[in-house]
Amino acid sequence: MKENFRKTAKITLILVYLVIIAGAVVRMTGSGMGCPDWPKCFGHYIPPTDISELQWQPEIDIKKGQIIIVDETLKVSKEAFTTNGSYDDNNWSPYTKHEYAEFNATHTWIEYINRLCGALAGLGTFILAILSFGFWKSNKSITLISWLTVFAMGFQGWLGATVVYSVLEPAKITIHMIMALVIVALLIYLVYKSKEKSVADLYTNKLSTLLGIALLLTLIQIALGTQVRQFVDEQIDLVGYAAKNLWLQNATIQFYIHRTFSVIVVLLNVFILFRIRKANLGFHKMNWVIYLIVLEIFSGILMYYMDFPFSTQAIHLVLASILFGIQYYLLLGALNAKKSNKTL
Repeated sequence: MKENFRKTAKITLILVYLVIIAGAVVRMTGSGMGCPDWPKCFGHYIPPTDISELQWQPEIDIKKGQIIIVDETLKVSKEAFTTNGSYDDNNWSPYTKHEYAEFNATHTWIEYINRLCGALAGLGTFILAILSFGFWKSNKSITLISWLTVFAMGFQGWLGATVVYSVLEPAKITIHMIMALVIVALLIYLVYKSKEKSVADLYTNKLSTLLGIALLLTLIQIALGTQVRQFVDEQIDLVGYAAKNLWLQNATIQFYIHRTFSVIVVLLNVFILFRIRKANLGFHKMNWVIYLIVLEIFSGILMYYMDFPFSTQAIHLVLASILFGIQYYLLLGALNAKKSNKTL
């Protein structure tokens, strides 16, 4: 059981990152309301592919909870029945969570794939929690954190439902993203703690502090970035998807802080890399941090100066979440090296 735990933890972590990628694609394509209900999609486990499947038709079987669109409103079937020659409103009740009643097959299936990725990640965390019982006698924290991750995934699913019911309220989308990073941190902790003991990276005074500050700065940048994204979403509502050159017109102070703050992030992480290399400490994943920061800045430059080329918003978000994960893993390594140093 122990042998399979770390492998399962890594697979689950990848699945969670796939959910983040899928969520970024959903937001990039405006597909968040592709499924107006939750956890089903228009009352189906397999969503419709054509608008005709959401229109009333005579002599067809209707399942309880199935949704159709009538006069630009959503109607939910009260019971399972077979339609007759004419529409009878007594068989239907209005959908009360919101008033959004549009269908776009592409948006629906993009959102549906996002939910499938979430379901797979949830299954992965549950399997991981079962396997974690193998550590109960030797390291109870692994078992407890594993089950905490299961509950975190459940809470994340509930947050996803509130995002849909709010018709994509930006603040709730931001909370949804932050919760995803919490789950990433929990899984990375499990991956790190379950590895077999090996030669630890060396430790010097203040390294863990510097890595901790770097991680905190990344979190601040992500928080600022989500606020900028909220502003962009509001601009999209005002000027539309076509007017990308206007999305950052009259940008808020958060945008300028976010852009300027990136300089501090670069300088601090370059300094940490210099310290690590000078003292031959190991921590080779610090190179990945620098590469990711460079790509992150490049994608930000493209968005600002080239009016949000296709996929740059999604790439920017995904790079930030990967950067967070690697920095957190490095911090765990530094804390472990510090602990090992004290026990010598």
